[in-house]
Amino acid sequence: MVQAYRFALDPTPTQQRALASHAGAARFAHNHMLALVTAVMDQRAAERSYGIADTDLTPPLGWSLPALRKAWNARKDDCAPWWGANSKEAYNTGLDGLARGLDAWNTSRTGERAGKAVGFPRFKTARARRSVRFTTGTLRVEPDRHHVSLPRLGMIRTHESTRKLARRIESGTARILSATVSQDSSGRWQCAFRTLVAAKTRPAHARRSEHPVVGVDVGVKADSLLVVATPDGTEVQRVHAPKSLSAAQARLRVSQRKAARQHGPYDPATKSKRQPSKRWRRTQARIGRTHARAAAVRRDVVHKATTTLAQQHRVVVVETLNASGMRSAGGAYKRGLNRALADAALAEVRRMLTYKTGWYGSAVVAADRFYPSSKTCSGCGGRKPNLTLAERMYVCAHCGLILDRDLNAAINLARLGETPILGEQGSAGSGSVAGRGAIHETGPAHAGPAGGCEASTRHNPTRVDRTGTVVSQGMTA
Repeated sequence: MVQAYRFALDPTPTQQRALASHAGAARFAHNHMLALVTAVMDQRAAERSYGIADTDLTPPLGWSLPALRKAWNARKDDCAPWWGANSKEAYNTGLDGLARGLDAWNTSRTGERAGKAVGFPRFKTARARRSVRFTTGTLRVEPDRHHVSLPRLGMIRTHESTRKLARRIESGTARILSATVSQDSSGRWQCAFRTLVAAKTRPAHARRSEHPVVGVDVGVKADSLLVVATPDGTEVQRVHAPKSLSAAQARLRVSQRKAARQHGPYDPATKSKRQPSKRWRRTQARIGRTHARAAAVRRDVVHKATTTLAQQHRVVVVETLNASGMRSAGGAYKRGLNRALADAALAEVRRMLTYKTGWYGSAVVAADRFYPSSKTCSGCGGRKPNLTLAERMYVCAHCGLILDRDLNAAINLARLGETPILGEQGSAGSGSVAGRGAIHETGPAHAGPAGGCEASTRHNPTRVDRTGTVVSQGMTA
């Protein structure tokens, strides 16, 4: 299976400049080729409006990664004479991102891509997330377990030990496929190794719970981030929400007000951009570190809780929540709830359980999105259609049951895991969709060919231009 190992880097000032240069090179290649693609599309559209035959139009530019890379290699000496200062993987990163974006926009327009409509790729600004991916060259974890080696960047020290990955590589049970270096909101550089590892097993010290099937209800209250219950109504566990973002609001409020009084990148008097002051940059870095710490605390709690669930129980039933849709409306009237939903990271629970159950030999069942777990009585099965968020206790009008609403929902979810009929596969590939079927053992992820990053982009998809005209495969209009 494929697994990622991420380590925080401790680069020297020279290495920091080199990392920033590689990330900037990826952004430049992306923006330059996007401008070329747009110019070719606009030129062909203008020529077509003049009545010029398709055979006499400006030659189209391919959207695949090989086509973009070929065009870039022909132009780089003129547009980027400094290209030799960085690894070729930096430019390949920007071109691969552009190829993926163009393919996503094209398949979304033609109806081949599910989900929300994908817009046309945009130009990346200097404040965009810095990232570069290496697929060839020296990708190594050093024997001292405190350094990693990357192409053109050399040996970089890590903040933490790399022994977990080093032990697997030394034993021959892991192989590095690629390395992605990125900078988080706090300014710290991270290196994530994508590795092909032997199938993981449940640790010997991890005991199996006496409750094989459990349901997990997620919430936003401080005392009920996760409520775990069995089909017979026993509450197994209740994980408290860290509320890290709420705890950081006072510090964020002070820092953001301070930044508003400083010399920022926008001048409201002249309504134009300007060079921000060093103190404004320091304040922004402090804001980023605060957000990064809040995210790290939240991620740590969810990781520990989901690992325990995947190791101790054989079947875990979770909800299918439209997490982004729950925060998409409301404005100022729902600002507090939207912040609480974001602070709870509701979608992360199912995402982590999806791959961790495959690691430890258990199964995850996803309830249907419209399954009324909170509105259904776990005692008699009656429905309570008008259940507001303010009602924290479930009171059944049919049998008189009075129970915590989160515990009631967890019990209903757990009972879905006892369905003996194999259901249809869920859209996320995480087992069957409960409510229309039953459990399905999740299998390990398949790595596929490790042919480099270009293997991940389709080379000859059908293309359409912005006017909706279908053009030849692998080419744009």
